[in-house]
Amino acid sequence: MRTELTDTTSSKIDRALLAARRAVGSPTMGLVLTLVVVTDEENAYDAVRAASEASREHPCRIIAVIKRTARGPHRRRQSRLDAELRVGSDAGSGEIVVLRLHGELTSQAGSVVLPLLLPDAPVVAWWPAEAPADPARDDLGRLAQRRITDSQAAPDPVGVLAARAASYAPGDTDLAWTRLTPWRTLLAAAFEQKVTGVTGAAVESEADNASAELLARWLEGRLGVPVERITTDGPVITRVRMDTAAGEVRVDRPAGAVAALVLPGWPDRTVALKVRSSAELLAEELRWLGADEVYASALRVARPAQASLSA
Repeated sequence: MRTELTDTTSSKIDRALLAARRAVGSPTMGLVLTLVVVTDEENAYDAVRAASEASREHPCRIIAVIKRTARGPHRRRQSRLDAELRVGSDAGSGEIVVLRLHGELTSQAGSVVLPLLLPDAPVVAWWPAEAPADPARDDLGRLAQRRITDSQAAPDPVGVLAARAASYAPGDTDLAWTRLTPWRTLLAAAFEQKVTGVTGAAVESEADNASAELLARWLEGRLGVPVERITTDGPVITRVRMDTAAGEVRVDRPAGAVAALVLPGWPDRTVALKVRSSAELLAEELRWLGADEVYASALRVARPAQASLSA
């Protein structure tokens, strides 16, 4: 069921949500959290779709906040709040509220969203595209226990990591880090095969890849050895190499969803290592709403500025 509200208020939206739930026969729902998606019109469709898919694992109220600041001669347009409500089969496993804030109301997004949060439920804020410099101090970020950004969507994906480190607060995380979970799991498993004496390492990826930079920082912090960054044609991360006393440990993923794990003295193994969708990444982050201390420590590893080598 879909309901359109024009020039409305938060209280009217809340009443309309209750009426919509009753109309579809679900006056109460087992929603576990509120997911606030802060995006622009261009990215709204993909972001809401990813959030809706993630809600199949984590039933939630999705509140998409789209700020529409007028430019040119209409920049002083009167403040207005429009909303689209989706309940039932149109909303996956939860509820979807799409808010479009016009004019000066864009600077009061927190006050608009606050009455629509589920009572006694955690709040997660997600910026799928442009994110504030300090998410924890942002008007909407203050409402959330967990704040998810995506450095790869920034104009300078690697450069923005310095700002993320400077503004980090418990509850912050980044999808550039989430993309590394399969890589970190695979590399940790390699060390269980009695890999010792690491003397150096390298991470190969396409240029300006925030995930590759975070992986290099994580390895450098854990291993205590310099980690080289090498630029390839991609896509994304293509290889991780570690030099050990016994020989080279290597994970190769030149393309596709399959990688090769090479360990000294062991036959090469084929492992699944696909590039995951935004919905899969978001679902992973919603499983844990506490502080990600490993991400924080990797983010803060100081790496000297250096020109990336080309493979």
